[in-house]
Amino acid sequence: MEGYATFKAVLEEDMKTLAEAGERGLVEIITVTHSGMTTNEFEKIVADWLATSRDPRFKRPHTELVYQPMLEVLAYLRANGFKTFIVSGGGVEFMRPWAERVYGIPPEQVIGSSIKTKFQITDGSPVLFRLPEVNFIDDKTGKPIGINAAIGRRPIAAFGNSDGDLQMLQWTTLSGGVRLGVIVHHTDAEREYAYDRQSHFGRLDAALDAAALNKWTVVDMKKDWKIIFPFEKR
Repeated sequence: MEGYATFKAVLEEDMKTLAEAGERGLVEIITVTHSGMTTNEFEKIVADWLATSRDPRFKRPHTELVYQPMLEVLAYLRANGFKTFIVSGGGVEFMRPWAERVYGIPPEQVIGSSIKTKFQITDGSPVLFRLPEVNFIDDKTGKPIGINAAIGRRPIAAFGNSDGDLQMLQWTTLSGGVRLGVIVHHTDAEREYAYDRQSHFGRLDAALDAAALNKWTVVDMKKDWKIIFPFEKR
């Protein structure tokens, strides 16, 4: 019945119920609405949507609303011999088609939530067919599990911005040795958004408390970032 409540919330635009469903609820929606097709067909849907969709507030493609400081950190780490990964609660097959172009991170270094697929031959060609079943939720406690399964090594540094990243930061930093944990605190309502402990989406509460306890770096978006989005440089 949990899945039914989630779909009912979407149909009735009940954002509170949808927010409480979290990443699992969102993945369930995608599972139902985007199953019954091949992985290639789904990738085309993603590409078409990204090419035409615009953020309602900023009126720009969603791929332009990435953080310039984040891009700079990724470039700096790679220039100094580090391997960078995306670890997200979002769908892995949604992120892979554009992650390399936008973040410089290839598909095999993207870890995310997934639905089950099956191999079959269709019209003489091998395809992977998307099934209406959740395979893995890469959020909260799932993030360390996903990292271990996909990478097989404990990270040296981790960056997050919500309670969904808490266990990933703990897994990374509380293991001895020199480690780095960073939390981005969304405090700029004028240039981006301001939210933390009371937010329905992207809540930053327990992780913010843990940051002080574990000596993680907390980045104040309003105070610390001169530029938020790449287009601000133009």
